[in-house]
Amino acid sequence: MKILCLNGINLNMFGKRDPAQYGTITLAEIDAQVKKLGQELGADVECFQTNLEGAMAEKIHHAHTDGVDAVMINAGAWTHYSYGLRDALAILKCPIIEVHMSNIHAREAFRHHSVIAEIAKGQIAGFGVDSYLLGLRAAVSAAQTKA
Repeated sequence: MKILCLNGINLNMFGKRDPAQYGTITLAEIDAQVKKLGQELGADVECFQTNLEGAMAEKIHHAHTDGVDAVMINAGAWTHYSYGLRDALAILKCPIIEVHMSNIHAREAFRHHSVIAEIAKGQIAGFGVDSYLLGLRAAVSAAQTKA
């Protein structure tokens, strides 16, 4: 089973950016935990981060042609306005799980809306790194159910 974990704009700054909101864990540490749990669950997890919206869209297009079984995405700020990424994700035939380290619904009003939510299987937010681990469990379960 192949799971793609996508991280969007500014998420490479985890550990440095707003520790009160995101903690001090780095993206490399999150990726390591996600990959370790993936092995335990029998999933091959590929992690990808970019600050370039077009590069993210291209990675999503490759996920479609590569037959990825599920996608887990934290699109960062793109969550709230990138219809281009939403449309790229809509091409996929696999389950999409949206994750966020912080509770986007308890933050600034502009963060309350996700353009990705309506095409995602579900959304997990507010649990720090556990959002990713719960998201991976949900992605594996959704992929197994679909198969």
